[in-house]
Amino acid sequence: MKNKKQTDADLKQLETFLQAIYPISNKAWEAFKYCWEAHEFKRKTVLTQAGSTERYLYFVIEGVQRSYYLTEEGKDVSIIFTYPYSFSGVADSFLNQTPSLYHFETLSKSRLLRCEYSVFSKLMEEYSDLKSLLFIVLSRVLKGTLERQIELQCFSADQKFVVLFKRSPHVFQLIPHKYLASYLGMDATTFSKLLSKNATSN
Repeated sequence: MKNKKQTDADLKQLETFLQAIYPISNKAWEAFKYCWEAHEFKRKTVLTQAGSTERYLYFVIEGVQRSYYLTEEGKDVSIIFTYPYSFSGVADSFLNQTPSLYHFETLSKSRLLRCEYSVFSKLMEEYSDLKSLLFIVLSRVLKGTLERQIELQCFSADQKFVVLFKRSPHVFQLIPHKYLASYLGMDATTFSKLLSKNATSN
């Protein structure tokens, strides 16, 4: 891991991302931007182990990451992927400061900004617009989580594949297909057949 000072370009990406969600005051931004540090990680670096408490909120500048659950049988199940420009990390563990149920790792070389929980929570209490921003982000995460739950429980393998293909076609270039198959709850053979089918139809 390499620790580097965040650049103006890094912070501009973060500011642009935040302002698109909820416009925060200049005063809040000036305080918020100083809690972030830039770190570079090699491919397949585990940043958070299941059972440990997430200490950081991350913002992705470069690279792809994933959270995954390891079953008692040793099966690796992909839960979520992150890539530029978005928040990352184990959100529920971070916000509640409770042990994580998941592992969080880099899938490719990654450059991440990160903010420590103690600083983050203090800023949330001090600036109401940052708290409003957090509320909106969490509302969107909840909406996406519930929609995904419907897809996993009610959609066929073909329907799940088509939804992902239409919603996020870029992930097929970013993320190894074995992880996408796991994310969709299907084996690699089924995923490969659906990929060929949809590539032909398109």
